[in-house]
Amino acid sequence: MHIADVVFIYQMKTERELDWHGRFHSHEAGHFEFHYFLQGEGSFLNNRVSRTIRKGSLFLCLPGEHHRIQAEDRNRPISYYAVLFSLNDQEGDVRGLLHRCSSQFDGIQIGTTYRFFFEQIKERGMSPSENLRRSAEHQLLSFIYTQAEGADAPQYGDEGNYHIEKALRIMQNMVFDHITLEALAARLRLDPSYVVRLFRKKMNISPMKYYTKLKVEAASSMLINTDQTVGAIAEKLCFSSEFHLSRTFKQHTGLAPSHYRVQYTQHLV
Repeated sequence: MHIADVVFIYQMKTERELDWHGRFHSHEAGHFEFHYFLQGEGSFLNNRVSRTIRKGSLFLCLPGEHHRIQAEDRNRPISYYAVLFSLNDQEGDVRGLLHRCSSQFDGIQIGTTYRFFFEQIKERGMSPSENLRRSAEHQLLSFIYTQAEGADAPQYGDEGNYHIEKALRIMQNMVFDHITLEALAARLRLDPSYVVRLFRKKMNISPMKYYTKLKVEAASSMLINTDQTVGAIAEKLCFSSEFHLSRTFKQHTGLAPSHYRVQYTQHLV
């Protein structure tokens, strides 16, 4: 297995986002794609069969299948994870399983407690570390096999995973606000130092660095999908100044916001 891309789309609601995600498209030959929806209202059209998007719904697109995401209410914008992956020649059994059981992944309700699972797939699957990428591939294979059996997909039994799941939900829902480590820990009813240790153990990153990364991802989307100035984006994301956002953005992406906008907007045209 090869995980080609994993993205988290937070509250798609601008015209460009709606047009881009609402286009009827397919991926390269041999690529499968999971979509896991966390919030919002709309429909998922796959090979012209439409299914209602609900919180916690999961969809699978087989190679060559055309699909689109249609939002219905901008006051309830859609947030979701998308995982694009392919299988090697030795994984014909997995390929056959996905084709045979594709209907079991067609809008199935798996609940909203898989945020941590898909976030791990994103962080590990896109990591420069080969070991972490392989770890994500094995996690995804386990998910496929257990779902095909109709069993509950990967369960995180220890209490630490429950706290991470809740922390991710809080921070993802507060991208356009500001929360401190102390405030996050208070909402989790945990000691701040324990939250830091937990994140480093489970996510390989500190909670505040993860929160900053979320804001940079949101800024990236706004740069591409809106005409707002860098200063306006900085203000909306609660950065102390335009310079603060620009410096942070370049640390994470290697590009200044203005250069990022020029380079990546063309991909949406």
